[in-house]
Amino acid sequence: MKNSIETNPILNKLPKHLKQFIKPQNYADYSAVDQAVWRYVMRKNVNYLSKVAHKSYLDGLKKTGISVDSIPNMYGMNRILKDIGWAAVAVDGFIPPNAFMEFQAYNVLVIASDIRQLEHIEYTPAPDIIHEGAGHAPIIANPEYAEYLRRFGEIGCKAISSAKDYELYEAVRHLSIIKEAINTPEKEITLAEKHIEELQQNMGEPSEMALIRNLHWWTVEYGLIGTVENPKIYGAGLLSSIGESEWCLTDAVKKLPYTIQATYQNFDITKPQPQLYVTPDFAHLSLVLEEFANTMALRTGGLSGVKKLIKSKALGSIELSTGLQISGVFTDVIEKNNKPVYIQTKGKTALAYREKELVGHGIETHYKGFGSPIGKLKGINIAIEDMSPRDLAAYNIYEEKTVTLEFECGIKVSGEIITGKRNLQGKIILISFKDCTVTHNDNILFKPEWGIYNMVVGKEIISAFSGPADLNSFNLITHVPSEKTIQIEKSEERLRLEVLYQQIRDFRSGKNRTISRTKVIEELIENHPNDWLLSLEIYELAYIGSETELCKKALTHLDNVKHLRPEVGKLIDDGIEIIHFKENYITNK
Repeated sequence: MKNSIETNPILNKLPKHLKQFIKPQNYADYSAVDQAVWRYVMRKNVNYLSKVAHKSYLDGLKKTGISVDSIPNMYGMNRILKDIGWAAVAVDGFIPPNAFMEFQAYNVLVIASDIRQLEHIEYTPAPDIIHEGAGHAPIIANPEYAEYLRRFGEIGCKAISSAKDYELYEAVRHLSIIKEAINTPEKEITLAEKHIEELQQNMGEPSEMALIRNLHWWTVEYGLIGTVENPKIYGAGLLSSIGESEWCLTDAVKKLPYTIQATYQNFDITKPQPQLYVTPDFAHLSLVLEEFANTMALRTGGLSGVKKLIKSKALGSIELSTGLQISGVFTDVIEKNNKPVYIQTKGKTALAYREKELVGHGIETHYKGFGSPIGKLKGINIAIEDMSPRDLAAYNIYEEKTVTLEFECGIKVSGEIITGKRNLQGKIILISFKDCTVTHNDNILFKPEWGIYNMVVGKEIISAFSGPADLNSFNLITHVPSEKTIQIEKSEERLRLEVLYQQIRDFRSGKNRTISRTKVIEELIENHPNDWLLSLEIYELAYIGSETELCKKALTHLDNVKHLRPEVGKLIDDGIEIIHFKENYITNK
């Protein structure tokens, strides 16, 4: 498989800053052991989930072209996904939450292309292709759920984070990487888990991103659907975990009706969930999402929205009642009567209208930051934005007029008006001054020697959200992951084991039917006595072919492994049960 990234019409619409996260799948890198892990998990899941998963799951496996026997090829998946208006891309493990959700807004599934180690076959904290490909992809074939996922991404990528959110993201990414890597010292894992626990206990007031991430967890990842008494599984985390998909439906896990209250229920990625939420149907998910969105600064704006942006210490935007948008890193706000009356950014800032940068007002112009009053003029009932040309002239708000504009909050803007900009409705949205001084009480906010002063016009802030208004205003291609997924160099023993797995895979596929499976299992017993999955694969082939001696040899070895490694006993027993069930089912049909 070539290492380039094939594109399609859906992926072509992705903005450049999202494309920086995409990596080639490199299908040839999957070993025969990886393929056997996929096959075991999928056979076990499909066998069990056919009884307990939402009906969209099995339908979706067919519609999205996901095979039980082979790890999905991203390019093949995309050819089928395009028929339901979606696409998929490969990434390296966890990516920042805003980026993850923005991909969803463009109808693109983010798939961590690595696959869990055989040693972590039941569950891994790291995102992998079993979780993403077999968990997320099938359910999006349901149109109602697919729209929920897209809408969630659209709203979620605008959620404002706190500085601590990113620190927690990096800590979780680090834990997922070292926990999945072979031979990581237990002490290092314990320290990483303790670090996450300490961060979670000291997050302070949860940010919008933290809250909406909770909603994502309790629906997209760990959601149940139906009734509290008889729920079905639809969350990808449950669909892809052969251990937790069974555990979650027992009485040991509390089932609660899904409401907006789930927003405030935190989760621990390192442990099984003690409670889960049940939605009556997929449409209800969208109702709760909209209920939460109504609480976000995206829709409420105001002083609290500006303060959220300041706390985030990251690039964000506000939108004024005129439609003018300011994008930058917000650092200060002057308030009066619980309203923002002056906002200030630091560093590169851009002005836009309806997500399009205003000509002459990009980061090249406002590279040192931007500040402007918000609100109405003192003693004048009509706001500047609502003034007619005649009103503006009456108050000397006119080109080449020297004027002092005093706002209700005590801020004064004094200077000579150069020009103004209007929106499509004819409302003035920006006024430029020269020889301008801006003061608030005794504090000087702008001096004439600083150059042209651009004052935005708006009586209130109607929206505040994460990221820039115009994606082209800033260089967003700056993501450098703190660490990459660890690719362990394989030992000679491991490479020889992979050869044995490949021989059995070639026999199964018909590529080479001359291979002696008896010799393979004899070599396995002698040189790899702790391995169990290949013996199970050999047993399946022998059972199907009614090869009594080979069956007996494989079962004897599997019994020995169970004594040596009791922790894999259930995995072996479940695998044998599936083989017997499948073959008897086919025979009886």
